[in-house]
Amino acid sequence: MTSIESVTLEVADPTAAHRFYSTAFGLGSQIRLLASDAPTTGFRGFTLSLVVSQPAGVHALVDAAVEAGATVLKPATRSLWGYGGVVQAPDGTIWQVASSAKKDTGPATRRIDEIVLLLGVEDVKASKQFYVERGLTVAKSFGGKYVEFATGPGPVKLALYKRRALAKVAGVDPDGTGSHRLAIGSSAGPFTDPDGFAWTTAARTASL
Repeated sequence: MTSIESVTLEVADPTAAHRFYSTAFGLGSQIRLLASDAPTTGFRGFTLSLVVSQPAGVHALVDAAVEAGATVLKPATRSLWGYGGVVQAPDGTIWQVASSAKKDTGPATRRIDEIVLLLGVEDVKASKQFYVERGLTVAKSFGGKYVEFATGPGPVKLALYKRRALAKVAGVDPDGTGSHRLAIGSSAGPFTDPDGFAWTTAARTASL
């Protein structure tokens, strides 16, 4: 089964980004950093989600991110599906922090249960077929709106969402140009998908 071993964020200042991600989220080998000045404006077409067990965990991570320099795009609050908020890291990457639980059942921790990479695509069905042809297995599919892949034991899960819908969830304008500033490290690569997201066969940088 195809798995995602790491996500590489291309950032202007890897040292500053390393400091932020270590301090705010305590991330390690799942997120890698690469120095880049590739031009990019507006929404980069993806978000990363940190899934936690309860609302207290959402607040703990959001508060730590803000203290480390992140900007709140959507305050943490209850919703139909659970509890969550959205922040933007100093390097521009958008992070959703979410829990399916609406009530706390224990003390607050910053333990992350899952990391999910959500790619905003123009045509979910076409992108789904593209990825299936490259060995990924569909775990959940909701027509042309959302697809989740079974990515095995890898530390990062993958899902596809309509670009405009994902931007709405993130609380940003859907328009954007230039580089995604993202590379996905997996046994499925190397290739570039229909929306310009690059997959690589090996990590290109040291982990955090």
